[in-house]
Amino acid sequence: MNAEARGGRGAQLKHTGLRPGWTTGSCATAATTAAYTALLTGDFPDPVTITLPKGQTPAFALAVEELTAGPDEGVATAGVVKDAGDDPDVTHGALVRSTVRRLPPGSGVVFRAGPGVGTVTLPGLPLEVGEPAVNPVPRQLMREHVERVAAEHGGTGDVEITVSVDHGEEIARSTWNGRLGILGGLSILGTTGVVVPYSCSAWIDSIRRGVDVARAAGLTHVAGCTGSTSERTVVSEYGLPDIALLDMGDFAGAVLKYVRRHPVARLTICGGFAKLSKLAAGHLDLHSARSQVDKPFLAGLARTGGANEELASRIATANTGLEALRLCEAAGVPLGDLVAARARDEALSVLRGAPVEVDVVCIDRAGVVVGRG
Repeated sequence: MNAEARGGRGAQLKHTGLRPGWTTGSCATAATTAAYTALLTGDFPDPVTITLPKGQTPAFALAVEELTAGPDEGVATAGVVKDAGDDPDVTHGALVRSTVRRLPPGSGVVFRAGPGVGTVTLPGLPLEVGEPAVNPVPRQLMREHVERVAAEHGGTGDVEITVSVDHGEEIARSTWNGRLGILGGLSILGTTGVVVPYSCSAWIDSIRRGVDVARAAGLTHVAGCTGSTSERTVVSEYGLPDIALLDMGDFAGAVLKYVRRHPVARLTICGGFAKLSKLAAGHLDLHSARSQVDKPFLAGLARTGGANEELASRIATANTGLEALRLCEAAGVPLGDLVAARARDEALSVLRGAPVEVDVVCIDRAGVVVGRG
């Protein structure tokens, strides 16, 4: 078996030996697909199959089927129990419901927050204040599946989708939603539709294996990425093969310490602005349960980039790191570059003089580069 067949992100994930699961966004999409199909045909598909952004086609069993009128009018509700696989996810076992109601032609797809799904009340998130906390990728996934069902069964695709999670408000108390201004319940999340599980030891071991395989293949440039969006960015920026991509997740320290002992000529670290601001502040574990975005730290960095005291004060009290970044962008302060540069300095300090060239790329939620260091 050659090195590439053994390496890369896919092999790294497989090496953990843990079972993946499905995001709340996938569950909501499956429930929406089943409910809209029933609204148009009178029958619920069970199981219901959906297509995820990377092409997987999982099937979901329905836990709830409610059709309150005939197939030509009315409301349909379907529910799916979330399976998070081996990930210690607080939403594992939660019942995600989608209620689909017809709207007049031309209305498009409208999203509502039902019981257990939060509402955005503060700026700095990828949704406007007042919107239900159904993130952009799950919204797009639901729109696409509504279009497919409409095309197959003669619908218009104009619907209201109300997503609910049984006991979601109670479950949300175990998340950071309240601090982010998401009130009333959970967020419907997911960028790939798949929950990638990890245990710390298994994940760090998989990172080490990824470095070993890349070195064995003679690669001189690898990239530690915090997720699938950052992977796409480094592939676009540098043309790196899969075997060069290390699924770093939150374990920046694990990548740096192993590369210190097993050097490669060049290491790119790529991730979301908020996560890499934690590295810039000296945190090597970027998980939200173990480190937080330090807004006063960001305010101090912004001052070095020309921010006045009024702007620095707004940054220090921002709701999220993304809000701090947008405030600086509007004022012409290069906070993204400042964070990337400081994160690079921290990485170099962990490397302790190992012969590794480091660069850092910060991105926003859409994968747009917002800082380099």
